Amino acid sequence: MSSPRSGALEVLIRRVDPDVPLPAYEHPGDAGADLRTTEARELAPGERAVLPTGVSVALPEGYAAFVHPRSGLAARCGVALVNAPGTVDAGYRGEIRVIVINLDPREPVRFDRFDRIAQLVVQQVEKVRFHEVAQLPGSARGEGGFGSTGGHASGDVDGVRGGNTQGGNSYASVVPDREGQ
Repeated sequence: MSSPRSGALEVLIRRVDPDVPLPAYEHPGDAGADLRTTEARELAPGERAVLPTGVSVALPEGYAAFVHPRSGLAARCGVALVNAPGTVDAGYRGEIRVIVINLDPREPVRFDRFDRIAQLVVQQVEKVRFHEVAQLPGSARGEGGFGSTGGHASGDVDGVRGGNTQGGNSYASVVPDREGQ
């Protein structure tokens, strides 16, 4: 359902915690609405937790919501989302929960009640019908997997030192890309 005046998609939301602020866009043009935690929690280095947001939604059929990390938390505190982006399907009616991890090797991170912990991006999604075939049509990339497009000189990918050389693709050093900067 779209609002004819604003063009915004209307989404039904229920507060599981009656005091939690509803998800909101911090700035005009933001893609993600901030989600907050309803639970105070401290995470030691390397520790993860599932934090409640105090809200549940009813998305229209053909839409999904994706829980993305907040870049400020990542940069300042080393906080990441374990399954980023988390997917909220149109049929799910339970509380949205966020799986956070403290990647800082030395410092704990503390979340207070109603701290912003993630952002919710709602998008239209296509339903597909899968058709099994014996062979897929060719493409420029072919079966080149992890790292097959180059850009980094180190690491084993697909069991090949220095990258995946399948199909003639291999890693290239990023040093030439950085020269002259």
